[in-house]
Amino acid sequence: MQRVEIHKLRQGENLILGFSIGGGIDQDPAQNPFSEDKTDKGIYVTRVTEGGPAEVAGLQVGDKIMQVNGWDMTMVTHDQARKRLTKRNEEVVRLLVTRHSLQKAVQQSMMS
Repeated sequence: MQRVEIHKLRQGENLILGFSIGGGIDQDPAQNPFSEDKTDKGIYVTRVTEGGPAEVAGLQVGDKIMQVNGWDMTMVTHDQARKRLTKRNEEVVRLLVTRHSLQKAVQQSMMS
């Protein structure tokens, strides 16, 4: 697990995070390129804007979002996830993510 703290960027009336998500319990996991077994209905980062707040914070494409500001994100719809991330009164978003490269590195180190 990795913690990522994103400070939203204000653009006029909007607060920008600088990333897009895919997945959710209402989506087809077979269409999610980051779902390894094609049954994972989690929320994944599908795009990170170059130079945006998410990239600056260290978020990466393929990261699976487990929590947003303490809220569990493992069993939410795509829309619930989007709303949780874009709350207007929150300028800082604290994410708990899992990263496949981290998981693989840990598994490989445990095997050797």
